[in-house]
Amino acid sequence: MNAEQLAQSRVLVVGDVMLDRYWFGSVDRISPEAPVPVVRVERDEDRVGGAANVALNAATLGAQTTLLSVVGADEPGRKLATLLVDTPIRNAMRQDPTLKTTVKLRVVARQQQLIRLDFEQKPDREVLAEMMERYEQELDFHDVVLLSDYGKGGLGHIEQMMNLARHHGRTILVDPKGRDYSRYAGATLLTPNRAELAQVAGEWSNEAELTAKAQGLRRKLGLKALLLTRSEDGMSLYTDDGELHIPTQAKEVYDVSGAGDTVIATAAVMLGAGMEMEEAVRTANRAAGIVVGKLGTASITPQELWS
Repeated sequence: MNAEQLAQSRVLVVGDVMLDRYWFGSVDRISPEAPVPVVRVERDEDRVGGAANVALNAATLGAQTTLLSVVGADEPGRKLATLLVDTPIRNAMRQDPTLKTTVKLRVVARQQQLIRLDFEQKPDREVLAEMMERYEQELDFHDVVLLSDYGKGGLGHIEQMMNLARHHGRTILVDPKGRDYSRYAGATLLTPNRAELAQVAGEWSNEAELTAKAQGLRRKLGLKALLLTRSEDGMSLYTDDGELHIPTQAKEVYDVSGAGDTVIATAAVMLGAGMEMEEAVRTANRAAGIVVGKLGTASITPQELWS
């Protein structure tokens, strides 16, 4: 897959955007107030998170990528807008003064994450519903729609979005959340992890039982494919042709933060560039093996992917 082919991939990313904030420091002592380490913060770093990290992964691979979302008109929201300026992402993100932007703050010392603090508040309405007209306009300019659901309230109208995408004949990828997968019916590819699938389909005790549950759910929802991400056990792809198990290619697992973002973004870009489903998933698996060797939410380049 060359740069020209990747550039033909047009991906619309829609979903919950957040700011990933990192405080890096060193630990030299235990607090006298409680048995916890004292971190002397030496530097901080902000990165785009959530659906914005998904969009960054797609754009870094060379796809024409648009991000459609809503954040708060607050300091984190303004920071996200600033960060996006320095990326290849086409920003269709809107700020809403009634919202609070979700922030995930990670404290890191000696290359280890000590704690994560989440600052979030679910909106009292479905904020992206107000951008439905813009969403439909964007469908005319994109071949692939990637719905990144982090359960933060941004995709309450996902059924309507999927219906519009199907009406336009678009490839639809969904990173799911929650227990109700009926709203994802008709997607091209659904990418749950093990915990997410177990929450919806129930636990399994062997591969045969897992296959039965995954294929049953796929058929029930009318999905072309279901991709189960299995951490150190790689991935399993379920289609009408059966199941395909792909072992992990990670040489060193440093941080799994954002690995799911890389998987679905890579699959979206490859499908948009004309790659068949199986090869797109194998490429996504290779991308995940690279990104877990990096700290925090990260993206990869085509050079890293095919070197």
